[in-house]
Amino acid sequence: MAKTFREGPIGALMDEYERATKELQKLLKTMNDDTYVRIIDAQTKDKDCQSVQTIMNHVVRAGFGYCNYIRKQFGDDFIERKTYYNVATPQLAIAELNNVLKYTEETLSNKWNISWRKIRANIIHTTWKQDFDMDQLLEHAIVHILRHRRQIEKLLSLK
Repeated sequence: MAKTFREGPIGALMDEYERATKELQKLLKTMNDDTYVRIIDAQTKDKDCQSVQTIMNHVVRAGFGYCNYIRKQFGDDFIERKTYYNVATPQLAIAELNNVLKYTEETLSNKWNISWRKIRANIIHTTWKQDFDMDQLLEHAIVHILRHRRQIEKLLSLK
């Protein structure tokens, strides 16, 4: 089966975002419910990193947040981001990640061939006081998933 690739530089980033998400979903499929919800890092001060479940809520929440930054920057409609998503089981987290992928693709579908000039001209100011253009924000989103996938792998190796 031939691999299809999205168009343009933003399409390339979406392809990689999807790949990173699918790798995380593959890891989640290996987990039972008990492991998924167990507090693995009780010492952390970051409530988003105590269990795989809390990490997944953080990852899903961030995914919607990245899209909303882009949508707001370009005057597109957006949905309010929730504080908590239905990630009670690995299967539900996988479904929420699919929702993030769908929302991301919808966010970017009219931007596959956006010019570099327009990308560079639109600076997105984040709540964590870092500024990105759309290309940089999408690269950050990809690496965010990769870092948390690695974090989960590492936590699971310690259990």
